[in-house]
Parts: sequence; C-alpha cells; structure tokens
Amino acid sequence: MKIKHFLIDGNSSIKDALTKIDQNSFGIIFSKKKSGEVYGVATDGDIRRSLIAGLGLDDKLDECINKKFYWENENVSRESLIKKLDHKIKVIPILDSKMHLIDVITKENLPEILERPVYARSKSPVRISFGGGGSDLTHYFSNGIGAVINATVSFYSHATLHIRTDAKIVIHSLDLKATLNADNLEDCLNMKGEFGLIQAVIKTINPDFGFELDLHSDFPMSSGLGGSAVVAAAILGCFNQFRKDQWSLHELSELAYQAERLYQGVEGGWQDQYATIFGGFNFIEFKMDQNIVHPLRIPQEILLELEESLILCNTGVQHNSGNIHKDQRNEMRRKDKQKLVQKNVDLCYKLRNQLLRGSLMEFGKSLDSAWTFKRDLSNEISNPYLDDIYNKALDNGAIGGKLLGAGGGGFFLFFVPPSSKHLLLSHLEKEGLQASPFRFESEGLKSWKVRL
Repeated sequence: MKIKHFLIDGNSSIKDALTKIDQNSFGIIFSKKKSGEVYGVATDGDIRRSLIAGLGLDDKLDECINKKFYWENENVSRESLIKKLDHKIKVIPILDSKMHLIDVITKENLPEILERPVYARSKSPVRISFGGGGSDLTHYFSNGIGAVINATVSFYSHATLHIRTDAKIVIHSLDLKATLNADNLEDCLNMKGEFGLIQAVIKTINPDFGFELDLHSDFPMSSGLGGSAVVAAAILGCFNQFRKDQWSLHELSELAYQAERLYQGVEGGWQDQYATIFGGFNFIEFKMDQNIVHPLRIPQEILLELEESLILCNTGVQHNSGNIHKDQRNEMRRKDKQKLVQKNVDLCYKLRNQLLRGSLMEFGKSLDSAWTFKRDLSNEISNPYLDDIYNKALDNGAIGGKLLGAGGGGFFLFFVPPSSKHLLLSHLEKEGLQASPFRFESEGLKSWKVRL
C-alpha cells in the first residue's frame, strides 16, 4: 500500500483529491501541511456533500476537510487495531510524534506479527540421596543390579540460551565468575580453563550455530548435591527447546552422563543425571541393559513430615567426587567392599518400603546404617572433622543421617524427631554450621521458550 496515494496538500483542489482517492481505492484522503504534518481528513462522502452544497471541483480541499479525525500512534497494539476495524472504522491512519503519516491500516493491511528474538530457559533441581550409593557405578552393576533412592529439592541450576546470527559462542557462568568467548565451536571446545564440564556438554550437543549461554546456580559448587549433573541438565534443556525431534528424559539423562563421564572424564555414577532430569522421589535400578526409574507415590502428609524431619547442613568443606569415585573403583576390587555395596543396595529396598508405609522413625535409623556402610567404602569418604560433625549431631537429637554425594565434604543430611529439632538446630548454630531450609521438588528438568 503506497502512502503517497493517501496524502495531499490541503491547498490542492477537490478535483486533485478525488484523483488521489481513486488511486488508493479506499474513499479517503489525508490533508497535510508543507512540513508533512497531517491535520485533517476527507472522505468521498464528505466531498460529495460539499459539492451538493455548492463547492466546485476547482475549490480547495480545505473547504471540506474534517480536522477532528481518528488516528493512532505507532505504538498502538495490533489487538486494538483489529477491534477498531471490527467495530466501525474502515481506515486508521498511523501518525508519528510529528503527525507524519507512516502507515494506513485497513482490514487488508494489518501489521504483520514479526518474529521476535527467542530465548530458551531452563531450571533443573539438585537431589538428596538416601541410600544405595556406590551401586550406581557401572563397574559395580556390570555384574549385578544397583539401586538408589533419592529425591529432588528446591535448589536449582538455571540456564538461558539465545541463538546468534553468527558462529560466535559466548558463555557466562556466575558460578565460575568467568566468561568464555570463542569465534566458533572448534575454538570453544579447544579452550583450556575451568569450563570443562560446560565444554563437554556442548561437545555432546554439537550445535551447528553460534549462541550465548548464561548459567547460575542456587547452591555452592562441590556440595555433594549432584551439581555437575544439574548444570549439564539445565544446558541440555535449553538446547532441547530448539530441536524439532526433542530428546526424551532417558536420552537427556544419557547425554548428561556422556558429557561428564565420557567426555570430561570425571569418575562417578548414574543417579545424579536421572534424579535431576526426572525429578521427584525415585527408586532407580541400574542394569547393564537399561536403567529403570520407579517414581514413588508417597502420601502428602508423609512427605510433609519427612520434610520437617530432615535438616540439610553445609559442612563448608568442598569435595572432589571424581577422586573419591576413582578410589572407590580401586577399592571395589575387594570382595569385602563389594559386600558393603550390596548391603547398601539391600538397605535401599528397605528404605523404599519404609517411606511408602510412612515408617519415618525407622527410615531415620536406616539412614544411620546407610552412612555406616558408605563411609567404610573408601578412606576418602570421611575424616575426623566430618565424623565429629556427625557424632555430635547424634548427641544432639539426630537419630540418623548421611553425607550426601560421593563424600569428603559438602552437605550432611540429618533425620531428627520433632521433639529434638530445636536442640539440633541450636547445636549446629553454635558450631558455626549452616542449616539450609529446603522443600521437596516434585518435578525435574523444566525448559521453555520466551519471546522478548
């Protein structure tokens, strides 16, 4: 639609105005000053009535224009325009701040809905593990069955992804307090530094486009909450939003494992990836042919009571799960260590049943057994400082608990009866240990798109 066919100088003749109206075919013309400012409108009906009243074709258009006319500015919403056209208005002039005509809206000429920049966002929760640790290592269940029980809680890794129009890659990590800038994928993957996990995930995805990726987490690094898997899941969730054939939950879990274990080369088990991606309370069995995730249907009142009975305590000590798992792999050659893991697996089934039946006091005592089995798997799992934290917690009301993750530091999880919770919290505060409130998270990885 040509705007010039709708504009005419107010000093022009009525005949010239009718010629313009004939050109635009909408029965309307807008009069403007020499500066381009639109100040009036005339329809073919206005002109016809003026001619009947005695004006001639050579008279000025100004004699029959309407200076009180309806118009909209350039920021008007498309929805508002549709409603106006649907009501009684046939032609809507769009004027800028200087009253210059920039568009003419009709039913046949509505503004397009333009594609805006699209961002993918995701969040994935951490897990707390109750039992079965060590049995999710491939070198253990290669000759048997592993089993763990865990639940996701309300601490997350967050990711935001924007696709660029060039091949450049920019990754911002608040956790690392660093930024990676690369001209292309190859440069990104070859860079040395602290982005090893993120680079391994990018290598697994192998994107054929440039992008900007922002990452941050609600929890400290090396905390024993499965944080590496959570970060990997959040990244995968964002990229999955731009796939036509989206990865399933099992495929996402496998990709996260592939990135951290095969590409980054960090020793560890399988449960963290499945826990964060599937979410909720899960009993997970590990076999060489397939891993099976069994969601646990625990009554709400039991979940609420369990939530109130558990205390998450930060030891303030970072750990290296890869080193601990490496030591565990060596130790696993011993038959006595294999038997310990088997006891942990057997206990895992017991923990599952206690949860489902609501036997929470027995569940708390079983956590103590799980810790006893776990700490004997490797000399790297505990130390005198961590043992002292645990033993003093038992002296101040806890009836069980365990160090989360591979061990060596991170978070303790304590189970405490209602009558002793205040005592234990007071003790931890006196010891300078931070108790972190949490809630169970019933969902795992979430990802979505947003238009700006």
